[in-house]
Amino acid sequence: MFKERWYVWLLTFLFLFMPLTLQASKVSKKAKTVDELIAMYDSSECLNCHADIADQWQKSLHARSIFGTGRTIATIFTTYNVGLKNFPHAGVKDIKDVKVEHLMLCAKCHLPQLKDAEDSVAQEILKLAVDYMQGDEKTSEKAKEKLEKLNINCLICHQRNAVIHKWVDGYPQKDTVYGSKNVEHPFGKMPKIKALDTMKESIFCGQCHGLGPNLELDEPSQCATLYGYYLWSYAAKGGAKTCQDCHMRESGLGHNIQAYRDKKMQEMAVDFHTYARPIYWRDGAVIKPMIYAQVEIKNKTGHAIPDG
Repeated sequence: MFKERWYVWLLTFLFLFMPLTLQASKVSKKAKTVDELIAMYDSSECLNCHADIADQWQKSLHARSIFGTGRTIATIFTTYNVGLKNFPHAGVKDIKDVKVEHLMLCAKCHLPQLKDAEDSVAQEILKLAVDYMQGDEKTSEKAKEKLEKLNINCLICHQRNAVIHKWVDGYPQKDTVYGSKNVEHPFGKMPKIKALDTMKESIFCGQCHGLGPNLELDEPSQCATLYGYYLWSYAAKGGAKTCQDCHMRESGLGHNIQAYRDKKMQEMAVDFHTYARPIYWRDGAVIKPMIYAQVEIKNKTGHAIPDG
């Protein structure tokens, strides 16, 4: 009887856990340095055929998502210097204590591929942040140059983060680019293009421009809330446009996905009117000419502005 039960347990174990073991064996080796992480998601090969799209993307903040305008990396530095080092249960007293999980409250959106790196990469990013913020001019410029190579590029959107409903659509395949068509892609390392409807929907952008606090993290952060506003304030009232409609197609910006910094997006987002007329105001015994002004601002977007 014991022997029969032993076989049952062995077969059960193999049936349940062997597929997971085989899947785990296919996981790529994690990056140990910033350079290795950059190389892991190098999308320069895409430029050969998609130069116009790459040029659009290069003008966007997605192309420098960790550095941003300089404000993003400054905020990451502050998160470490003012936040992590002072959180009593974070276990961080110095950069050498920092782990990938500590930076994910920023990197979840600004560098999701950091999950595919070892803790040494998170530490290197913070060292570069310190160099940029506190180094001399040459050191700061060198740090900026490397930080700007960490970004949300073609392979993040069209490969790594492309599949949202993984139990339905499967897990991202390393030989596949995801987009709007099912066709051959006979160039480079990815010979297939697979269509995913979710890439045309706002939920795709909502992965980063999200619902609010990242409650799945050990230390949730309240940052992007656009998708939440979109769902509950716009779509719930019958709004039918997607993020891609306004920020890519109707704006004419394509992959140069912009927000309030772009004049075209400002014009699309807000109606602004000023009505003014002169009046006279008695200040004590003195009559003073003044202007009575009424300013009307109407938000035409599908979400609150500003955000982030």
